[in-house]
Amino acid sequence: MSTPSLSALPIRRLTPRDLTFCADLSEDRGWPREEHKWGLLLSAGTGYGIDDPDGNGLIAAYVVTQYGPQERPGLAAIGMVLVAERHARQGIGRRLMQYAVEAATTVPLTLHATPYGRPLYEQLGFKSIGRAEMVRGRFAPAGPLPDIATRSATAEDLTAILRLDTEVFGHDRTHVITRLPAFTDQLRVAEAGGEIIGYAGAWPNMETHVVGPLVARDTETAKALIASLGARTDRPLRTDIDVRHEELLAWVKESGLEPVAFNAVMAYGISELPGDWTRRFAPLTVAAG
Repeated sequence: MSTPSLSALPIRRLTPRDLTFCADLSEDRGWPREEHKWGLLLSAGTGYGIDDPDGNGLIAAYVVTQYGPQERPGLAAIGMVLVAERHARQGIGRRLMQYAVEAATTVPLTLHATPYGRPLYEQLGFKSIGRAEMVRGRFAPAGPLPDIATRSATAEDLTAILRLDTEVFGHDRTHVITRLPAFTDQLRVAEAGGEIIGYAGAWPNMETHVVGPLVARDTETAKALIASLGARTDRPLRTDIDVRHEELLAWVKESGLEPVAFNAVMAYGISELPGDWTRRFAPLTVAAG
């Protein structure tokens, strides 16, 4: 019996039951397995993949996370675009991305592109609209800390966090934000005058804690939140910071976090992301926008 050509293999929706296959695919490409992150993406977003015709899991996958009203999303983020090494450079990645663009119809798209993936996205019509820098290391705050109060978030804070997040992100993310108490090891808020002026999470990713999302009134508030998270973990910190936040990037590097890589922030159908970038310092994960 002949094996069907790769172009004929169907793209199907993934479910949380595909988590192990997705982690296997990450590992196949030399990425960490990141099962914890895959679990969030497959529950808060929608995964798509191509089954291996030989029955060995998946040969390709990606995830779309939509924001705004369910019936008419205002933005969708594409992430975790992966093709098994044995099937690389055979047009599967292009096919997946074309499928994603066509399925989105009129919904604007965004993604974080590595230098390796950026040429393909540009060929499909995505435009670079910014950059994020990944930093990682043992955190030891440089200099005195901002005099801004932070504390652990409580269930009663959720309404205020959602209100702030929607204002800053530009679209409702309730389906993602309400998962943070279970997804993060720490979820903290910053306060001033009884008002929540920022919040941040730290979630486990292999041997590190990833700081994200990081939403704050200003740079000093962002510093206070990072410092409060760093003081409560014995793991290295990792985060992806919008390069326009030059002061915060300089401070975290002085505090022990070293540059790892740059990703291009790209968009399709819009010229810039909605919301207020001046208060949006780091994403939950680049895979979810």
